[in-house]
This record gives sequence, C-alpha cells and structure tokens, in this order.
Amino acid sequence: MINTEKDLLNKIDEYLTQIKERNPLTHCITNSVTINDCANAVLAIGGSPFMAEDAEELKEVVTIADVLVINIGKLSKEQINSMHVSAKVANETKTPIVLDPVGVGVTQLRNKTTLDLINDYDIAAVRGNISEIKSIAKLVGVIDENNTAKGVDVNVDDIITEENLSANGEIIKELANKLNTTILASGPIDILSDGTTTVAIDNGDDMMPLITGSGCMLSSIVGTCVGGSTPLEGTLIAILAMNLAGEKARAKVEEKDEGTGSFRTYLIDYLYKTNAESLVNESNIEIL
Repeated sequence: MINTEKDLLNKIDEYLTQIKERNPLTHCITNSVTINDCANAVLAIGGSPFMAEDAEELKEVVTIADVLVINIGKLSKEQINSMHVSAKVANETKTPIVLDPVGVGVTQLRNKTTLDLINDYDIAAVRGNISEIKSIAKLVGVIDENNTAKGVDVNVDDIITEENLSANGEIIKELANKLNTTILASGPIDILSDGTTTVAIDNGDDMMPLITGSGCMLSSIVGTCVGGSTPLEGTLIAILAMNLAGEKARAKVEEKDEGTGSFRTYLIDYLYKTNAESLVNESNIEIL
C-alpha cells in the first residue's frame, strides 16, 4: 500500500531498468503534426516506436505490441476507425491502452470519440491537460461546472495552482475511480491518480508548452513506461522524466542563450539521459 512519497518512489529504479531492458514496442496512433517528436521521445526513454494506422495491418501490429497509445489530436474518419480496431484487439490481447484526449471539450466529434473509447474499452491510463480532464469529468457526470476547453491548450481558469490543488486532486481521483483507470492531468503542477493514490508533481518548466508536441511526446512516453511496468508507476516515471528533462533543457538553453528550437533538441537529449537517481532525488512530489 502506498502511504508516503517514499513508498511511491521506492520501485522507480527497478521499473526504469525493466522498461529499458524490455524496450516496449509502443504502437502509437497519434497526431501527424507531432509524430516524429513522439517517435524520438519513445526511443529516448527506452521504447521502440511503431506508428501504424492502416486498419488492414493493425490487428497484427497490436498483437505484438506491448502498449497502444491513442492520441486524438488530428482526427479523421479513417483514423477513428483505426482507433477502434486497435483498441478492440488490445483488450482481447490484454495490451494496455493509453489515451490522450486532445481537444476534448472543444467539438462534438472529439467528445464522442473520447466517450466511445472510454466506454467501449478498458483504458490503462489517460493523459491530458487539466481542461481536457475536466471536460471528460463533465461528460461522464463527475462535475457539472461549465468549463470550456481552449483548443488544445489549458483554459486559464483551469490552471492548477497551490490554492486549487486539493479540489482538482479530488476531481481527478473521483474520475479515475469512475473510469477504473489511471489519470494524469498535466500542467504547472501535475496531478496523477489511480483512484486510490493521488499525487501532485511540481517539476517541469514553463518553456515546455512553447514547443509543439510536448503533450503528445509525454503521452507517448507514458505509453512506453506503462508498457514496461504498471499504469501508476509507469505514468509517474514518464511525467518525472519529461519534467526533469524540461528543467535541464531550459538550463542549457539559458546557458547558451538559445531558444525554443534548441530546447526541443535538449529535451530529447535529457530524456535519453534519464536515470533513476535523478528521478528520485530531483522529484518534487506530494501525496494528496
């Protein structure tokens, strides 16, 4: 049972080693805008990316994959069909599914696609920004407030702060319980919950949202880490790795007086250099 931050961190070394040794085959149906960054992030953290989308080959791909990542960032009828084909096979083969509900709450198509996926299939983990997570909570009746997502970005009214951390933690915990999944709401402070354990992660850097694809990259490495460990610990490893890489990339950019293009490169570099000692000793987490 997880009662303290130490309990949550004590298996990171074991699980990170397991992820890198297993080299999880990470099948991503993802946003075409960010697909190259996602593949590089998966490689950097220790996974093997596979980016198939054609329904004719998906059954074969999912059957051999260690995890399926579904990102609804750039939807089409063909892609939605591929998502359902893949998710059905994943549940049959007990392959974990990670869902990134990009832009849910913005359009009816994204709402329907997200609801269909969470209602029809077992989802191991959901990773979205806090506006997206609250939109899902509203759609399934966990909250009734009228928040409106701002495209793929966080609504300013939803931003997680020290003042609203506890209230948002309760929402995410309740939603994780209702959906029987692990949920990561990312933002200035990240909140992770499997419905039993809820934790706040206060790492990362405000330059991360300034590059396209940081959220998609995070969801892809959540997939890799879940595919090589467990939903709660795997998601924790992924968010810590991403956040600490962001902090180190920002420091490097400032040292060299560079910008966001260099930041993107350094982010991948530091993901590649992720180690358990750094994740444990440099993390700033709190059990809520």
